[in-house]
Amino acid sequence: MNEITATELKARMDAGEDIQLIDVRQPNEHSFANIEGSTLIPMNEVFARLNEIDPSRDTIVFCKSGVRSAHVIQALERSGFEGSLANLVGGITAWSHEVDPSIPTY
Repeated sequence: MNEITATELKARMDAGEDIQLIDVRQPNEHSFANIEGSTLIPMNEVFARLNEIDPSRDTIVFCKSGVRSAHVIQALERSGFEGSLANLVGGITAWSHEVDPSIPTY
């Protein structure tokens, strides 16, 4: 599975790369803390909302710590999803610690 660190993701975003961020946490988690520009698709809704994930764009999937997002990526890859997928190592917690400390941790 491809992985990306929070600092690598931030550098790619700052460079203006066309990246889509998919947050697979629950709505209450997303409302408490989120990465600007991310799309919330809770883990249990990913396959029902697959049309919202553009396979032509690099896709970074994240959750709180990287576990749920890794499961989502594995399921997407097993189902034949052809887009580029990467797991945000450490999830939004790592983003808060390494990139944007204004984002609360929980």
